[in-house]
Amino acid sequence: MFLFFYFSHLFCNFAALIVIKHSTDMPIKTTLYSLLMLLLPLTALAQKVTITASYNVREDDVLKPMETSGDFEGEAPLDVSFAPVCDGIGDHTPAYEWHFRKEGATQDLLVRYDEQTQYTFTESGAWIVTLKTRLTDIGADLDSTSIKVTISESKLEFPNAFSPNDDKINDIYRAKQPDGVKSIVEFHAYIFNRWGQKLYEWTDPYGGWDGNYKGNPVKEGVYFVLVKARGADGREYNIRKDVNLLRTYIQSETNSSSQ
Repeated sequence: MFLFFYFSHLFCNFAALIVIKHSTDMPIKTTLYSLLMLLLPLTALAQKVTITASYNVREDDVLKPMETSGDFEGEAPLDVSFAPVCDGIGDHTPAYEWHFRKEGATQDLLVRYDEQTQYTFTESGAWIVTLKTRLTDIGADLDSTSIKVTISESKLEFPNAFSPNDDKINDIYRAKQPDGVKSIVEFHAYIFNRWGQKLYEWTDPYGGWDGNYKGNPVKEGVYFVLVKARGADGREYNIRKDVNLLRTYIQSETNSSSQ
């Protein structure tokens, strides 16, 4: 349909140029130049721009870089870098508009005009990132392109025991692994002994306590954890529970199996 209207417009303008040429004796070079200016926007039909998104995903406590040109999912807070990939633009001069909008919303959250841009997603839901491109030297708008970023709902669960005995298994008291923590944007945890003395605190939802106080191992026994956190979906967490520190539990199990 676009081509039909474009060529109809082109034909009418070309016919007008011919009439003007014969009626005013316009120089042929001027006529050809005007025709060329009519044809220039047609070259935009061969141009194409797509979006590349770069971000990190956590696998086995390691952040691994990812890159995609399609829709993807992640956990908040998610830092994503967006860049245009141009095909067939050649020496033309592109100008970019990045539009960020939550799916279903009627207005953009923000608009940016950089060639490349970065955004940190801190709210759950689906987000539509749209790139609009204009070739400024010929005044042609290319087809816009979009990518959808879906941020998961939050989750935060803690165990009631751990065994810091240097066997590399359950040595750190932290959120349940591998799926006990998702899309947590605010976090603060504290460890107390039975007298209410604070032994440790941390603010990384993937961090934890190694069972030490001022560099020295604490005794086996029952301790207390307090966690205050907020998810990307607005959910508030206020976790209070006992923590059983068992230094010899797995060792005893191993020794008994070897006898």
